[in-house]
Amino acid sequence: MSRVPPLNALRCFEAVARLGSVTRAASELHLTHAAVSQQVKGLEHLLGMVLFERQGRGIEVTGDGRVYAGQVRQLLDDLGEATRRLQARPRRNELVFATFPSFATHWLLPRLPRFRALHPEYHIRIQTSLDFQDLRQGMVDIGVRMGEGQWDGLTALRLFQDDVLLVASPAYQGGRLPRTLDEALAQPLMHTEETWQHWGEAAGLGEAAPHRGISVNDSNVVLEALRLGQTLALERRSLVQAALDEGRLVQLSPAVAPYPYAYWLVWPERAESVDKQERFSAWIQAEVATYLAALGAAAPG
Repeated sequence: MSRVPPLNALRCFEAVARLGSVTRAASELHLTHAAVSQQVKGLEHLLGMVLFERQGRGIEVTGDGRVYAGQVRQLLDDLGEATRRLQARPRRNELVFATFPSFATHWLLPRLPRFRALHPEYHIRIQTSLDFQDLRQGMVDIGVRMGEGQWDGLTALRLFQDDVLLVASPAYQGGRLPRTLDEALAQPLMHTEETWQHWGEAAGLGEAAPHRGISVNDSNVVLEALRLGQTLALERRSLVQAALDEGRLVQLSPAVAPYPYAYWLVWPERAESVDKQERFSAWIQAEVATYLAALGAAAPG
């Protein structure tokens, strides 16, 4: 048989096989008992085989039916995922930007109104995740990653290299901040493995991690702990510079170390996204230049 069974019949069959009941399947699908039963019987007739054994008022899927139900379930899942991906593709007047939560919150969002003022024609959708996002799937126009600049199927433009510094809230311990590096390292310290390794070397401490503190994988957790005055922390400058400028954080040591991975603007080759990619790229490069110039002007000397 080459003809594909009707989708409604397959949906009814899969639900009955999974739930073991025509009544429960009808409730899930918002159909009547008779409608579901008719669809299943029609499918059996079309296939020329029995999919369910009727036992009194009960029903039990056959061995062949169980195998077929698993295959149909996978096909329905694939169809649902294909539909979700199609609906998630950027529209012509929509710019979809992907990055990780900390960069979106603390570097991008304060600057984003300037892009919106330049390009009010775009509806902006920001997708954030700590997990690696495959930008080649066609659901994102452009994004920012940290790394070494080599990702298959993506064009990458280096934005800037971040650095790591030791910071705290001025309200930490009621304002009694550590006065020396030894005093600071005696306090609870939040960090990631990458920030500690490189900053510790820059501060002349070697690679040994502090005995007290918490290692985390999301800078937003670190920044919230800093805001609450709970900890000292090693953090990327791009995420704390605004708070330093406003006095909400203070730098506790002159030791600064490069973060091992640079920020990169990345995008897939998609003809329908070229205009959006070019406009966003030009804007963010200008913002990076302004940011780096401000850091240079604030540096000693």
